[in-house]
Amino acid sequence: MLFKISRSLSFMSRDKLVKLRIRELAAREGWTLKEVADRSGVAYSTVKTYAVSPGMAMADLMALIKLARTFDVMIEDLFEVVDS
Repeated sequence: MLFKISRSLSFMSRDKLVKLRIRELAAREGWTLKEVADRSGVAYSTVKTYAVSPGMAMADLMALIKLARTFDVMIEDLFEVVDS
């Protein structure tokens, strides 16, 4: 999997997308998506979009860093590779 590092992170792999494990990690902590947004400083609309998306090709790198810090995980732990 290749990463294009800029303000947004592009996940580029043939026939693969990345699902972000926001709901799973929030449930582990007993937090709502609103609480995740408040704790991380990431807009609720972004958190919700990431949480409900079945697979993504791009994401905001700074948002991912903030979410990883909020959940106290490595950024790689936010990702689950899924078929497109």
